[in-house]
Amino acid sequence: MTQEWEAGRLDSDLEGAGFDTLAVRAGQRRTPEGEHGEAMFFTSSYVFRSAADAAARFSGEVPGNVYSRYTNPTVRAFEERIAALEGAEQAVATASGMSAILATVMSLCSAGDHILVSRSVFGATVSLFEKYFKRFGVQVDYVPLADLSAWQAAFKPNTRLLFVESPSNPLSELVDIAALAELAHAKGAWLAVDNCFCTPALQRPLAMGADIVIHSATKFIDGQGRCLGGVVAGRSAQMNELVGFLRTAGPTLSPFNAWVFLKGLETLRLRMQAHCASTQALAEWLEQQPGVERVHYSGLPSHPQHELAKRQQSAFGAVLSFEVSGGKEGAWRFIDATRLISITANLGDSKTTITHPATTTHGRLSPEDRAAAGIKDNLIRIAVGLEELADLQKDLGRGLAAL
Repeated sequence: MTQEWEAGRLDSDLEGAGFDTLAVRAGQRRTPEGEHGEAMFFTSSYVFRSAADAAARFSGEVPGNVYSRYTNPTVRAFEERIAALEGAEQAVATASGMSAILATVMSLCSAGDHILVSRSVFGATVSLFEKYFKRFGVQVDYVPLADLSAWQAAFKPNTRLLFVESPSNPLSELVDIAALAELAHAKGAWLAVDNCFCTPALQRPLAMGADIVIHSATKFIDGQGRCLGGVVAGRSAQMNELVGFLRTAGPTLSPFNAWVFLKGLETLRLRMQAHCASTQALAEWLEQQPGVERVHYSGLPSHPQHELAKRQQSAFGAVLSFEVSGGKEGAWRFIDATRLISITANLGDSKTTITHPATTTHGRLSPEDRAAAGIKDNLIRIAVGLEELADLQKDLGRGLAAL
């Protein structure tokens, strides 16, 4: 390799770059090989120039790679790209969306701290807080997502963290993020927002005052149902605590999965625009169909928080749910009658998926907890993919006929 090549420009100048440019180029640092695509680093460990160099990196005096449990160039590229898209100082990648929540609470909270959680969160999230965090002395209470007065009333002197999904799974409920952040900060607490359904292409909670953003990268960030992963973004002071947790506990993102997510981010906005357009059309169509009692989608004027969604999101997302006649049996008949849409609980895929939340994603909750979260037996959730709209309507028509 010549001296001229070593001195030349390998990386892009991203000063002032827009969202789509950052989604394609942020975080990449090319090796001396000059690769155009991001490199994949599958090594578990790294060599040092000397014993002193090793000691300096292990102690943190000198930045650099130590061990891929918590320092890996491919994972770091993904983290830096997410941070750029969310407007965060730093991001930390994890092995799954659930481990992102685990790492956040384990890093930032202690026994005796109090956490307020929205009632409208994913079933596994409730199980994590109820079965495990409470076991270690963390106090947890649940609040209706949209009711700011209920949030205000639920604070305790030891409230440390507020955790919400907005929009929620599966009812597309929202909270006024800016207003809730103001409440949290007035009480000395942090606000964490699960932004999985919107991604930074549609919503940036940190810009509205939230302190922490959490993603299941498994969903729309990947976009094709290939890999598991999670990521947390926020201020460096908090994110460095998460790095310490990963270093010790090890819920680490695979470099290969990080590379897949980097590729997913390159098309994120384009995919989300297509997802949202089809979901809006399906929601409007379903609302007119006999046998459909109610459609939950914030893009509909009938949604109680439609105006809020218009203010804090650039579009309304790719997940809708609806209630059908006939109770649980009617919902199951509807789902079983489809022939194109995939019956699976995953979402964020290019393939449209359909599921019955009461017996899958929220099936481990008690009937009382499901009722409090608005998960009825006749509720069906659809995560809209990238197929032809007419084909999706035809398949859903089979479900409607089965009612």
